[in-house]
Amino acid sequence: MIPIERAHLHVAAATHPGVRGKLNEDRYSVLTYRFGSHDRKPSLLALLADGIGGHRGGEIAAELAVKHISKYVLEYKSGQPTQILRQAFAQANQAILSYSTKDLSLVGMGTTCVCVWVIDNQLYAGYVGDSRLYLQRGAELIQLTTDHTWIQEALNRGALSPEQALGHPNAHIIRRFLGSKHVFSPDMRLRLNPDESDEESEANQGMHLMPEDRLMLCSDGLTDLVSDREIQEILHTDKLDLSPTHLIDLANQRGGHDNITVILLEVPQSLPLPQPTVGKQKQKESHTRERVNNKAEWWMVVLLLLAILMLGLLLIYYFVR
Repeated sequence: MIPIERAHLHVAAATHPGVRGKLNEDRYSVLTYRFGSHDRKPSLLALLADGIGGHRGGEIAAELAVKHISKYVLEYKSGQPTQILRQAFAQANQAILSYSTKDLSLVGMGTTCVCVWVIDNQLYAGYVGDSRLYLQRGAELIQLTTDHTWIQEALNRGALSPEQALGHPNAHIIRRFLGSKHVFSPDMRLRLNPDESDEESEANQGMHLMPEDRLMLCSDGLTDLVSDREIQEILHTDKLDLSPTHLIDLANQRGGHDNITVILLEVPQSLPLPQPTVGKQKQKESHTRERVNNKAEWWMVVLLLLAILMLGLLLIYYFVR
C-alpha cells in the first residue's frame, strides 16, 4: 500500500470526552492510500473504536483495535475485501485478549469497533458492538449496522417495545466486542431495508456509492442522546465540515454523559475514474503493436499472391502466342 495525502472522498471528523469529566476512550483514524505502483485505485479506511472496561482498559483496547485492523488491511497482498476485514478483526480481537492477560487491572477490557473501507466508490464494512454506520442518501438516513446489545436482542424478539427500550437499565450491555474470549466474528451485514434477510444484507458488501452520498461512523455517546431524525436533519442541512461539531454539541447540551466521536465521509459529485494500471497499459500497447504487425504481414502475403498470379498470366499469354 502506498499512502496518499489527498483522499478521494471528503472527510470531516471530531471527538469529545463529554461533559461528565470522563476519560475519552474513543479512538479513530482515517487512512488514504492506493494499492501500488501498478494499481492506482484510490482507497480509504476509516475506523472508530469505543473502549469498554473502565479506566485505562477501554482506552488501550480501542487503541489496539485501530492499530491492528489498520496494519492488517494496509499489509494485505491479495484476497476479497470482506475476507480481509474478517481476518483483521479476528487478529485485533486476539491482540486485545493477549494484552489483557499481562496486567490484572486490564482483564475484561474490550472495545466496540466499526470499520469502513471504500475502494473507488465501493463500500465494504465490518463492525462489533453499538458503534454505528449510517448512510445518508438525499434526504434519507439509513442505519446500515445492527447494534450488538441486550436491548437490540430484546427488540428483535419482541420482548420490548421501542418505547420500553428508552432509558432501560440494560441499555449498555454489549453482546459482541473486540477482546472477547468466545469464538469471534465481525458482523458484515449492511442493512439497506428492514425486511432484508441476513444473507441479503451481507450481499450489500461492495455496494456502489453515489455522488453526494454521506457515510457517518459514530459512537453511542451520540446516538444515546440524539435521535436519527435529528441526525438526518443536521446532515441534510449542514456543511460537511460543520456537521460533526454540531452533532457533538447537541449531545453535550443534553448531558454528554459519554465520549462522542463522529466521522463523516462524502462522495464528491464526480469521482475521478481510476487510471489504467501500468501493466494493463503496457499490455494494451503490446496488443496494438501485435495487431499492426499482423496486418502488415497479411498485406505482404496478398501482394505476393498477386505477383504470382500476374506472373502466371504472363507465362500463359507467352505460350499461347
